This record gives sequence, structure tokens and C-alpha cells, in this order.
Amino acid sequence: MARVVCVHGVGKQLLGERTLLRDWWPTLLDGLARAGGDEAAAGDGAMAFYGDLFRPPGESLAVGDPLLGPQDVEPGWEQEQLLAWWRAAAEADPAVAPPGADTLARVPGSVQAALRQLSRSRFFAGIATRALVFDLKQVHRYLADPALRAAARSRLAALIEPDTRVVVAHSLGTLVAYEALCARPHSVRALVTLGSPLGIRNLIFDRLEPAPIDGLGAWPGPDDLVWTNVVDRGDVVALEKDLRCRFGDRVHNVVVHNGSHAHDAAAYLTDRLTGAAIAGGLGGP
Repeated sequence: MARVVCVHGVGKQLLGERTLLRDWWPTLLDGLARAGGDEAAAGDGAMAFYGDLFRPPGESLAVGDPLLGPQDVEPGWEQEQLLAWWRAAAEADPAVAPPGADTLARVPGSVQAALRQLSRSRFFAGIATRALVFDLKQVHRYLADPALRAAARSRLAALIEPDTRVVVAHSLGTLVAYEALCARPHSVRALVTLGSPLGIRNLIFDRLEPAPIDGLGAWPGPDDLVWTNVVDRGDVVALEKDLRCRFGDRVHNVVVHNGSHAHDAAAYLTDRLTGAAIAGGLGGP
């Protein structure tokens, strides 16, 4: 039984639960050590893997990401999310020119302009256009495909047992973790979200299950659950840095400094504040 269950983020469709846990676990233990936590209390850990649900079908060999380009960014949600990333990147990085007053939907070629500007940012440096568009579509598909959404949540639900104390989730995985924990009773003591987009109005927050009531999201567990949201100010994915305005003052919101790798899971996991949140959930029997 895993006392700590991890939930990965976007773009992991060509990996697997063992590969990801091998990468996550040493960095998680490093963060726990920085906080003076008991590494033995963490046990072996588990990874809730759902990336294969997004993997394009192939034949005998994996074909990798489809060859996506600007023309594949759909009007509506995908263009609006791309514009939100562009605005956030321009605020965080002076090398990125901000978008004009017109929206993506009204300006020919503006999708190309957004992708071109994002390629100049420190945040998206080294990410090919097709990978960036594919990641964008993963988030959209999770929200728009009920069967995939349910399947992803079931991967996490299957790993949460009576001895599970902490769920640590990154990026898109924070949506999976939040909705899975809201969907059923559990004994998890600590939810730790890293680089989460949960607070983005209209695009993410208002599409959550269960739906927010009067502008406030449901609490993902019993009243004594401790939810710590960890964010880097330069993290473009986590557009809403403070989740208290969406989920209430019980959320512990902390800011870390991940350097040039603002959204990187390893950078988040090695921070002392992340380790302290995990240690708090592991304390006691």
C-alpha cells in the first residue's frame, strides 16, 4: 500500500508509471529531507499514470506525437488557452512581446504569432511547436472527453487505499487529483498541488467536476484535509497563483523559486516547502 501517491502532468504519453516514479521519487525524497521529514515514513510510493490515454494509436512501433502545427489549434477553448499562455509569458519574460488588443479568433495569423512568441520565452524554450500544441490539446481533451476524464481519475482512485496519506500532483495531474478526491470518500490527509491550472476561470475552474457553487470550488476531502498549493511566480501554466480565491482560505498557498525551470516537476519536488507539506501529511500513524 502506498502512503504517497503521485500524479504526473501533461505530455507523458510515451512514458509509464515505473519510469515516472523512478524520476519523481528521488526528488520527492530530497524535498522531504530539506524539510527534515522522515523519509522512511514515505514508504515506496506509487505513480497514478494516465498518459497512455492520450497516446496516438500506432502499429507495432510507437509513432510519437502527431505532426501538429498552428493550423491544428481549434477556435474556442484552445485558442483562448493559447492566448492566456501568451499573456502570462509576456508578463514573466521581457523577451516575449505581449499580444495586442485583438483576440486570437479575430486576427488572421495570430495563432502563429502566439506560438512564435512563446518559442522565445524561457518557459517554453526547447519545446517544439507540435509538442506545445499536443500538450494544449491534452488539457482540452481531458475537459471535453467524459470517458477519458473518468478513466484518468480511476487510475488514481485505484491507488488510494486506507493507508494512503498524501497525494502529490503536478500540472494537468492536479485536475485529475482534485476531481478524483472530490468523487469519493477517502483518508488522504494532504493534497499537494504543484504548478496547478485549477484556478483559471472559464477555461478550467468553471469546468471542474463537481461544478463550483457561487464561485467556490468544492473541498476535495474531509474537513481535516490539508491542501497545499505550491507555485512559482514565473509558471505560465499556473495562471492563477493563489487558489484561495477559488477554493477558500483553507488552501495553504506557497511560492517557490524554480529558476529557469518554472514548471518543472523536479524543481517543485525538491523545494523545502513541498517537502514540508508532504511531511505534514505523513506525520502520525
